[in-house]
Amino acid sequence: MKKEPPNGPVLKNALRAALPRTLPVLTGYLFLGMTYGVYMNVSGFPFWYPMLMSIVVFAGSAEFVAVSLLLGPFAPLQAFLVILMLNARHLFYGISMLDKYKGLGLKKLYLIYALTDETFSVNCSAELPENVDRGLFYLLVTVLDHCYWVTGATLGGVLGSLVTFSTRGLDFVMTAMFVVIFLDRWLKEKSHISALLGLGLTLVCLIVFGPDRFLLPAMGAILLSLTLLRRPLERRAGDAV
Repeated sequence: MKKEPPNGPVLKNALRAALPRTLPVLTGYLFLGMTYGVYMNVSGFPFWYPMLMSIVVFAGSAEFVAVSLLLGPFAPLQAFLVILMLNARHLFYGISMLDKYKGLGLKKLYLIYALTDETFSVNCSAELPENVDRGLFYLLVTVLDHCYWVTGATLGGVLGSLVTFSTRGLDFVMTAMFVVIFLDRWLKEKSHISALLGLGLTLVCLIVFGPDRFLLPAMGAILLSLTLLRRPLERRAGDAV
């Protein structure tokens, strides 16, 4: 009987755990990635532009903004500041993933580079069986999400010239995907204090700062409150189990 390589079962177990959890991301990334590809195409760029941008940049909102930056005058400092402000929320994502990505060796370099909102949501909330390698699971989730986005952007760039209808509103698919991830996490948790805290603080920041400036204050308030309440929340979670 042919023996299976020792890494075979480990890879299969990690892939079986990662693939189903990324299917909502697949749906969102394909539609939004194709929208981005079409947008770049109608803006005058060939198909390989969105393909290359999706591989190298891999930051959805930044890639949309980059279209206008590429069409405008050369202003590297302005581009740097705009993209930094747009993706500053990833600072908070990175801090919360320090423990999860600890000790993963070279994998951590790619995990940091390719961390997105959706990858963060999946890796942060995943409860893994004992037979699943943690580092390999995080890596596969990240690679799959990256491939979904590249595929969508490339297809959009190729098919962009054939599109004759308005693509306005397609970006709502990302909102729908986050709602699904939130509901899935809500159903799995016995205590909803952290979720309600996040919703409440976000709503307050939205009212105080407005829709254009609420994101960073909301992320900061959530990070600070969860840090201060970490021990009580952990004790409550332990009691619930």
